Amino acid sequence: MNWLFSGDYGLVPTNYTLLAIGLLLSFAGGQAVAWTYMWTHSGLSYSRSYVNTLIVMPVLVCLVMMVLANNLIVAFGLMAIFALVRFRTVLRDTLDTAYVLAAIVIGLACGTLKFTTALIACAATVGLMLYFWLTHSGTRQRYDLILNFQWLRPAAELAALQPLFDRHCRSVICASQRSEEGGARLSLSYRVRLRDPARGAELVAELQALEGVARVASLAAQDESEL
Repeated sequence: MNWLFSGDYGLVPTNYTLLAIGLLLSFAGGQAVAWTYMWTHSGLSYSRSYVNTLIVMPVLVCLVMMVLANNLIVAFGLMAIFALVRFRTVLRDTLDTAYVLAAIVIGLACGTLKFTTALIACAATVGLMLYFWLTHSGTRQRYDLILNFQWLRPAAELAALQPLFDRHCRSVICASQRSEEGGARLSLSYRVRLRDPARGAELVAELQALEGVARVASLAAQDESEL
């Protein structure tokens, strides 16, 4: 295995112990940031791909810094390559950017004669992407059903919904509340976790029968795409 551990011919030798520690620490830090984002994110927009990007980006940046090794010429080359890719291509997915950066890092490692680092960078990137795919990293489901409906009664009477929610739900979160027609009606969106997920249709039927409720629409959590 001497050929593998002696495969870097750059101007600055690579400390493989420090490289491994750096990769592990950057992965752990990225995972911590991603978990924080998952549990603190609020609102209707949630991106699983963005969570995975938060994990892989620190690892890739760590590899970039290892490849650069305080070499300004290589640093300017990296900026020029990435700027060219960004100028010529519009990436719709944040994780696609990570793939592009990974390819650039591997190419830079090979171009600077750091062949062992290139192999490690490739293995680390492939391992991370397979980890995301196999574990469904970043996916979260805190609710079973999304309820969208209009409330035609005064806002002060929203408490009339509580007995219905108490009977069918373990937890209820009002994700959106919008006033329409000068306050004459409210457009509401609730995320609910059911006591019995198989009885979601009963909740919808009782909600439709409730006085002052109109245009009820429901969406199961598994039907909501996490981009």
